Amino acid sequence: MASEEETLRRLAVELQILEGTAEALQSRINLVNAALTELRVAGATLEGLEKEKEGASLFVPIGGGSYVKAKLESAEEVIVGLGAGVATERTMQEAKENAEKRAAELEKTRETLGQQLTQVLERMQDGRSKFQELTAKISPREGA
Repeated sequence: MASEEETLRRLAVELQILEGTAEALQSRINLVNAALTELRVAGATLEGLEKEKEGASLFVPIGGGSYVKAKLESAEEVIVGLGAGVATERTMQEAKENAEKRAAELEKTRETLGQQLTQVLERMQDGRSKFQELTAKISPREGA
């Protein structure tokens, strides 16, 4: 009986750890999804800008749902963020390729995280089943 109770305690701790892991993985998946959405919007914007002529009127987002009206000087060169607050000038084609490459990498990351989450959820389900079995096994003994 003591070993079953100890096993029950270990399972409870393991389930708590697995729940924390699942939450962390889901959070990372959400961050990857947000980054993917941002890259897709950037890609669509680059596609649209490429079709515009010099001097075209644009609304440029400045944050908080606010925009400033601007004129397009040139769509041949764009500034691309590299990360850690660093940006560089690239051609339109390079910028589009960069966005596509980063999106593909994020898709792979999301897939890997999804697989890890599935594994953790399966382990949680197994652990809960074992926990319920042990609880049912121990409960009748306590009442006797």
